[in-house]
Amino acid sequence: MPKNIFNRAHSRLTKQHKVAVAGVAALGTAAIAFSAVPSNAQTVTTGAPATTAQVATSTALHNVRGTVTDQLATQSVKLDTFAAQKKAGDEAAAKKAAIDAAVKKAAQERAAKAAASRSAQRTPMQPVAAKTYTNNLDGWIRQALDIMKSKGIPGSYHGLHKNIMRESSGNPKAINDWDVNAVNGIPSKGLLQVIPPTFAAYHVTGTSWNIYDPVANITAAANYAADKYGSIDNVNSAY
Repeated sequence: MPKNIFNRAHSRLTKQHKVAVAGVAALGTAAIAFSAVPSNAQTVTTGAPATTAQVATSTALHNVRGTVTDQLATQSVKLDTFAAQKKAGDEAAAKKAAIDAAVKKAAQERAAKAAASRSAQRTPMQPVAAKTYTNNLDGWIRQALDIMKSKGIPGSYHGLHKNIMRESSGNPKAINDWDVNAVNGIPSKGLLQVIPPTFAAYHVTGTSWNIYDPVANITAAANYAADKYGSIDNVNSAY
């Protein structure tokens, strides 16, 4: 058990302690050497020349003391240097960490500002209300004109209105049951008095297939007039 206690105590000795122990051991060796000098060397009278053995012992003792002192000083310098280097390394690491944190924070702030700027510049989308038309002759003509424009079919409000009033007086259910088309079994129908074969041939995509539907009837008739006369505006009589 005492051996283990000694070992634990010994393991806690620092490097400087070990050097000091070595110095003490050296001094002890020198003291033993000094005591081994013959007794007559110790009885030199004051003022008498020192013997060779006394001079050698004194020199050896001085050298041992100098060596121990030098070793302790060297180890102290090494420890101080190591401590200074460690401190400088810690300070450099802390400085680098602070710089990295500052750079990261600046980048995050720039990104946040850029995102806010893009958000501010972005024009909010406004819902577009669907266009509505009145359920009368004026509304039918205007709706037909918008469809004709989207399909590239020429025609004006005036051209459509004048032909509608001549053909049906604005009645979407009008039907001609006395002309040659009626005799042939294909009477003209609707606002612009279109016969079924013409309506089917010039029907405009997106409109009703009901020949009596006002918008479908107008757009089909205008499509036919554009093909035969260049535009419904050029029609001034039966067509």
